[in-house]
Amino acid sequence: MVKEGERAPDFSLADADGRTVRLSDFRGSVVVLYFYPRDDTPGCTKEACSFRDTHDAILARKAVVLGVSADTVQSHGKFRDKYGLPFTLLADPERAAIEAYGVWVEKKMYGKTVHGVQRSTFVIGPDGVVLRVFPKVNPEGHAEEVLASLA
Repeated sequence: MVKEGERAPDFSLADADGRTVRLSDFRGSVVVLYFYPRDDTPGCTKEACSFRDTHDAILARKAVVLGVSADTVQSHGKFRDKYGLPFTLLADPERAAIEAYGVWVEKKMYGKTVHGVQRSTFVIGPDGVVLRVFPKVNPEGHAEEVLASLA
């Protein structure tokens, strides 16, 4: 997993409208980059809606939010529209960014070993260096925790 003080790996991914977005496009801004397992599931919805509800306060701290999962562009569009998400969702079906950040991990589910995205958030400074890492995130209250770290 990428660590605090390291340069954030750049990436180029499609947003929910199919436009290409690069992390480097946000150089000069603080970026809250969060990785989540799957659109429209209970924990992921709770996390996305909490980022939605704190979005104005995050923007007031001169930061932007980017959400990444392995879902498709179409899935992201439906998820964004269903919950009124005001921030960018990025599709990473090839897991390029997911693997570059080290959040594709082995998990135990129902007694079986599977691979999936570990819910994690990276706060990246204007210079592209990781300022804060939140590994193994609990979606409950996470957006508020991130907001507090931006103070």
